[in-house]
Amino acid sequence: MHRYFENPVLPFLSRRTESGFLGAPTRLLLLAVLLAPIVSGCGSESESSPSEAPPNIVFVLLDDVRLDDIVENPFVEVPHLTRIAREGVSFSNFFTAAPLCSPSRAVFLTGQYPHRNGIVDNRERAEQSHTIRTFPRMLHDAGYQSAFIGKWHMGHEDDTPRPGFDRWVSFVGQGTYFDPEMNIDGEYVRESGYMTDILSRYSADFIESTDRSQPFVLFLAHKAVHPEILEGRQRSFPPAPQDGDLYEAATLPRTPSWQAPLEGKPALERITDYTDPRSPAGGTPDEDVLARLRMLSAVDRGVGMILATLEDQGRLDNTVVIVTSDQGFFYGEFGLAQERRLAYEPSIRIPLLVRYPPLITAGLELPTMAANVDVAPTVLDLAGLTPPDDMDGVSIKPAFGDPDFQPRSSLLIEYHTDEVFERIRDMGYRALRTDRYKYIRYTDLDGMDELYDLAADPYELRNVFDETDPDTVAELDRELDRLLGR
Repeated sequence: MHRYFENPVLPFLSRRTESGFLGAPTRLLLLAVLLAPIVSGCGSESESSPSEAPPNIVFVLLDDVRLDDIVENPFVEVPHLTRIAREGVSFSNFFTAAPLCSPSRAVFLTGQYPHRNGIVDNRERAEQSHTIRTFPRMLHDAGYQSAFIGKWHMGHEDDTPRPGFDRWVSFVGQGTYFDPEMNIDGEYVRESGYMTDILSRYSADFIESTDRSQPFVLFLAHKAVHPEILEGRQRSFPPAPQDGDLYEAATLPRTPSWQAPLEGKPALERITDYTDPRSPAGGTPDEDVLARLRMLSAVDRGVGMILATLEDQGRLDNTVVIVTSDQGFFYGEFGLAQERRLAYEPSIRIPLLVRYPPLITAGLELPTMAANVDVAPTVLDLAGLTPPDDMDGVSIKPAFGDPDFQPRSSLLIEYHTDEVFERIRDMGYRALRTDRYKYIRYTDLDGMDELYDLAADPYELRNVFDETDPDTVAELDRELDRLLGR
């Protein structure tokens, strides 16, 4: 039996020649040679086994979606996302290494921490984002058909196609939810309708248009459920028109950290200005939280459309379907509102759902500690490519067959500060998360570091930095420096 991701020829396909990556004719010729044993060994398409063909990749990135928005939420109904978890795996300890839009996206795409790939904040990063080495580009150069559809965000005015994509559907900056102007392969088109539906439709159309003799990679980056920024810096969370009445009678769950006092968090205690309308006192208003959750219904319908398209083509079980988010969002934990950026759990703990029957036992909930820095090497591993040595992440593919597999004992979280929210100005940090500890080391604030024993205090209510054995703090310091390459 020929298994595409085990074939030793594939790593050669991504090597550079003296003039750059292998040209398209060479790639296609080599891919044809690679696939010949598979094709000749199969009868009709209906007789072929999904595990004998190259895996397609569908990667769906949501925006500002917390783990508990879609996993074990008491009232949110997302049947298609639930199906992916039911027929695949859901990770309960998956994190972002950079809880901010542009850096997190670059981490997903490159498998590198921000301090290595250079996308450290939300400022203008267009020039850099044309040069970063992304996993879709590597797959493209290995013979995959490729598409980027959605929010790129690394570059506020530059929505032009980036290297490595055969299909490009994007927009300037954050875009708009209704009747958006889109950049379609370099041409501007005014679309009609709701952004989430538009991106889902383009995604399904791309899948339908692909040559079925070659694998494809689709990177779908939704705008949802990021707020729409209105005049006066107010924010709005507009669901699709048909979803506006969902969850009206719902009661939002509260955790012990909701509106918890800031005692022991001196970096947050020093600022008491709540005049910014984007960050009101007390946390995100309940109506805004419910509106965000309503927006997930359009995302879910779009995922259903993609799954149905793959099913209609007989390609679903040979496609790795991944759904995740760039970072979480604060709903009032420690009084924080409409924000991410900080290293607390509501911001960094994100969903990861993966469906791929040839490797994954259905219905698993994996405790494996992993992060978005691990996605690129994992996808490359699934496709039979060897991840480059300068990737900071590791492949978590072994976890699909071994729930006890632990690829890492610690995780780096970076925030390099910006000037958007007055309340968290100068709060750049480098943080370390282990299975037991959360250590936050501020880069511009002296004497304000934080340490939480997550085993005893999972909601991070008590900063034990000054109470912890100095040897333990020193050990965490060393591990943090190691991850930073110092």
